[in-house]
Amino acid sequence: MSDTQKPWNSPMPEPQFDLMRRILAAPSPVGLEAAMTYGVLKPHFEGFAPDSWQLHQFKGHAGVVLDTHPGRDDLFKVMIIGHADKIRMQVRSIGEDGKIWINSDSFLPNVVIGHEVTLFSEDPEAPGRYRRIEGGTVEALGAIHFSDPAQRNGDKGIKKEQLYLELQIHGENKKQQVENLGVRPGDSILLDRPIRHGFSPDTFYGAYLDNGLGCFVTAEVARLIAEAGGTDQVRVMFAIASYEEIGRFGSRVLAGELEPDAIIAVDVNHDYVAAPGIGDRRMQPLEMGKGFTMSVGAIASEQLNRIIETTAREQGIPMQRDIVGVDTGTDGMAGVLAAVDCVATSIGFPIRNMHTISETGYTRDVLAAIHAITHTVQALDALPDPHREFLDHHPRLDEAGLLAHQGSDKPEKTDK
Repeated sequence: MSDTQKPWNSPMPEPQFDLMRRILAAPSPVGLEAAMTYGVLKPHFEGFAPDSWQLHQFKGHAGVVLDTHPGRDDLFKVMIIGHADKIRMQVRSIGEDGKIWINSDSFLPNVVIGHEVTLFSEDPEAPGRYRRIEGGTVEALGAIHFSDPAQRNGDKGIKKEQLYLELQIHGENKKQQVENLGVRPGDSILLDRPIRHGFSPDTFYGAYLDNGLGCFVTAEVARLIAEAGGTDQVRVMFAIASYEEIGRFGSRVLAGELEPDAIIAVDVNHDYVAAPGIGDRRMQPLEMGKGFTMSVGAIASEQLNRIIETTAREQGIPMQRDIVGVDTGTDGMAGVLAAVDCVATSIGFPIRNMHTISETGYTRDVLAAIHAITHTVQALDALPDPHREFLDHHPRLDEAGLLAHQGSDKPEKTDK
C-alpha cells in the first residue's frame, strides 16, 4: 500500500469532515453538553453499533459511554475519552445602558472582542426550556477613540471585567428591554464560528476544536472497531466526558463508575513550532502536519505507550512525543483522580491558536490519531493475557544496558 493509500495519510472524505463539523458545531458549553452527546453522537453511535453494545447514561451530567461488552468485568477494559464541554462565556450582570456584562472564562479577553456569539437563555417562565439569541458581539472599549493611549499602542491590554455583550439595544429602558428577553446571570454564551476548510491543503479552522476533535476521534475509533467485527479479549468503552474545562471532573466519574484497566485520553495539543514568542522556553518541537502526539511523563504508562508506539511504527503512522511533566493536563488523569488502578496515557494532535475563534488543525494528524488508537486496541486484543501484560512487565531501569560512546577512540579493555 502506498503512502497516499494509507487511511491516515489520505485526504479526509467529505462525509467524515461533515461529521466533524457537526460535532464541533453542537452547542455544548460546560454543564450543557447534551447537544453534542445526545443530539449528534448518540444517533451516530446507533447508526453503526451492534445490538450487543450498550450506551451508558448518567444522572449528574450528559456524558455518555458506548460499551462493547456491557457487564463483562472479566475482560480487560479500555476507556477512550474525549470531552464534549466547550469553554463558554457567561452573563454576569445587566447595566442600565443595556450592556450585558460577561466573563471570559478560559479565553484571553482580547481574543473574543468583536466576534459574533450566541447567547443561550433559559425561559424564566418555563424552566428547562431554552432559547437562543443571535446577532450579538463581544465588545470592551466601544471604539479606539474611547481608549487611553496605552491601549492604543499596545502597552496596556483589555481586562476581563471590561467585556460585555452588545445586542444593539437602543431606546428607553434599555436594561428592562434586556431583562424582558429573559437574560439572566449565568446564561451561557458561545462563539459562533463553524469550522471550514483552510487555505492550505487538508487544513481547517474555527471554534472549539478543543475538544470536539477528541470526541470525533473517539467516535471514529468506535466505528472502525465495529466495522472490523469488534474485540474478543478487550472491552472497549468509548467515553464522551463532561466538565473537563473546569477541572476534569466528568471523566473521573466515568472512571470511578466503570473502573477501566486502561485509559487513552484524546485531546488537542499545541503546535509549539509555530507558536510565536516562546522560542526561549525550549518547548518540545510538536508541529502540525507531523502526526499524532503521545504523552510521556506524569502518570503516562510506559507499557501502554510502548504498545502505541510499536503499533504506530508497524503501521507507518507518524507520531510525536509530548513531554507533560507532573500532569497530563487532560482526561488521562481520570483514573488516578478516581483512585482506579489503571494504565493511562494521552493522545493528541497539534493545533494552532488554542482557545480562540480560529483554532487551526490538520486533518491527517487527526486521521493518524484515529488509526493509531484503533490499531492499538486491536493489538491489546491480540495479547495472550492483557491483564498479566501490565501486571508483570513494568520497565526495569536496573536492567538497562550500557550504551558505549560511539565516537570513542579508546581501546577496548581486555583481561590481559
